[in-house]
Amino acid sequence: MKAIYDADIDVSILAGRPIGLLGFGAQGRAHALNLRDSGADVRVGLRHGSPSAGDCAALGLTVAAPEAVAEAAEVVVMLVPDEVQPALYRDVLAPRMKPGAALVFAHGYSIHYGQVTPRADLDVVLVAPLGIGDQVRRTYEAGNGVPALLAVHRDATGSARERALAYAGLNGHGRAGVLPTTFADETETDLFAEQAVLCGGVTHLITAAFETLVEAGYPEELAYFGCLHELKLITDLIHARGIAGMRRSISSTAEYGDYTRGPRVIPEASREGLRSLLEDIRSGRFAEELAAETGAGAPTLAAGRRAADAHPIEEVGARLRAMMPWLEN
Repeated sequence: MKAIYDADIDVSILAGRPIGLLGFGAQGRAHALNLRDSGADVRVGLRHGSPSAGDCAALGLTVAAPEAVAEAAEVVVMLVPDEVQPALYRDVLAPRMKPGAALVFAHGYSIHYGQVTPRADLDVVLVAPLGIGDQVRRTYEAGNGVPALLAVHRDATGSARERALAYAGLNGHGRAGVLPTTFADETETDLFAEQAVLCGGVTHLITAAFETLVEAGYPEELAYFGCLHELKLITDLIHARGIAGMRRSISSTAEYGDYTRGPRVIPEASREGLRSLLEDIRSGRFAEELAAETGAGAPTLAAGRRAADAHPIEEVGARLRAMMPWLEN
């Protein structure tokens, strides 16, 4: 992958052309403010009565109904949750978007799994920030940016890639580098990373380690600090220096334990589990399962949230975090 930077991005091709953002969550807020500060004509599409309307007004952002945004914008950006996108496209965008407009996604899920099938005359592109919304905004304000992935699903106008790059540049990604990819690769690697490491892997590892210490008779406070609180110290080192750099920064005792005991935590059986969940993603089984979950009213999500809230690690954590009021809530 060869990164593309601001020097090779022409943001002027979107100058004066309305850009409509649908969704005002963490990413939507960051994109709207970054694009506005880059001089773009940004319009946020919000349904009537949206609780975000007041926030947008306070920030000086232009707000309109999603239908009006779809009709006016030459670039429409999907920043609503994956499960909302099919109906939003079908009911609002498909009958209203201008011929030759660009439809931009921040995640390839809906396109890759065929949940949204855009009109043939539309450019369909991906600009996926490699950071959460708060980081996208904070780094932009600091004069930097977070990297982003870029892909073209359909080039109906002959300018899809250039428009996607311009959008990425306006959002600050050209400062850090824009990496070309495909919708399939972005979607499948993103889902795998979430399930294997970032969400599924790390949360279950923390919980299992906490339970192991408590069951062995150690104080809950020590289990919490050792297995959860101090994780940030290590991930910050890895983020800044890589895994090898982190290992050079810790004690030889910790490093030796890493090499000799880590494989017990991630044995071959764990690797087989990783291969299995990747196959679920690549085959589309995970997407089918998630669609069934959503259609049933999300019972697994509800049960998981109840169980997480009731776990002792949450009570211990709330008590200990109260000792450190400077931590973000």
